[in-house]
Amino acid sequence: MKRTFPWIAQSAGRMLAAALFLSCGWQAQAQQNNAELHVLHVQGNVYMIVGAGGNIAVQTGKDGVLLVDTGLAQNADKVLAEVRKLSNGTIRTIINTHVHADHTGGNAKISAAGSEIVGGNFAGQVARASPAVIIAHENVLNRMSAPTGKEPAMPSGNWPVDTYFTNEKDIFFNGEAIQILHIPSAHTDGDSIVFFRRSDVIVAGDIFLTTSYPIVDLARGGNIQGVINGLNRIISLAIPAEKQEGGTYVIPGHGRLCDQADVVEYRDMATIIRDRVQDMIKKGMTLEQVKAAKPTSDYDPIYGTTTGFWTTDMFVEAVYKSLSSPKK
Repeated sequence: MKRTFPWIAQSAGRMLAAALFLSCGWQAQAQQNNAELHVLHVQGNVYMIVGAGGNIAVQTGKDGVLLVDTGLAQNADKVLAEVRKLSNGTIRTIINTHVHADHTGGNAKISAAGSEIVGGNFAGQVARASPAVIIAHENVLNRMSAPTGKEPAMPSGNWPVDTYFTNEKDIFFNGEAIQILHIPSAHTDGDSIVFFRRSDVIVAGDIFLTTSYPIVDLARGGNIQGVINGLNRIISLAIPAEKQEGGTYVIPGHGRLCDQADVVEYRDMATIIRDRVQDMIKKGMTLEQVKAAKPTSDYDPIYGTTTGFWTTDMFVEAVYKSLSSPKK
């Protein structure tokens, strides 16, 4: 039987309804200020915070605290309170999996509550009077910022200050190698998955969810094939334990804690629907005809919805447009 965590499923629910800033081009939907946060020890040095918006990963140890994503801005104080329960160490680093505000809204306040390390040797170092470092793919910075004289999409305190443009960025923190891996044109064009190698935990961001169909942000460079590529990358990194249960754990952008088998099931669903829509496009069917044909019908009881900010019809439209767009 698949291991589940009922309180996570209940608390995460449809956290996709948690807001994404209007400045990011998504329809904002308010998350209540009385949101209840929950913390789960995943394994190794890694914990999972649920309820602040997108899921947050926290790594603790002798060097301080590292977070992957920061949730919605209005929940930053609650996130800090939960982090303090886990560790009295200084927050040193924040890694953002992508640009959306349910994952980056708390950047400014949480970064300001920490401080940057001087030099490469953490032991005995004196921190500068500057915020904790925010790391992300350079496309996250491009999406948040704007040319001089124009209004940026997000306040500058939320911007990453350490960006990468290659396939990956590697860091070592709290005695653990951490790989930050770029997945091109997936949920957005700035997606990263984060692999804690010693703890054996992968943070997937919104490439992988348990609460809805894949969210493909076409306006920000997303593509269904990139989502599938990202899911395949997670599957290739994850190693299951005995009888395919446990082993590498995967923290999704929204929803319950998972292992490799859960990602395989989600990947298979996304691939099957992609192939169905591709076949309909080859037959010359219009978008409305594809929607009417209901290519997702057998998965709708699990992932489908007709309400909220990401409906089944919106997913089908995103798949259709991803596959219909000219190849670059």
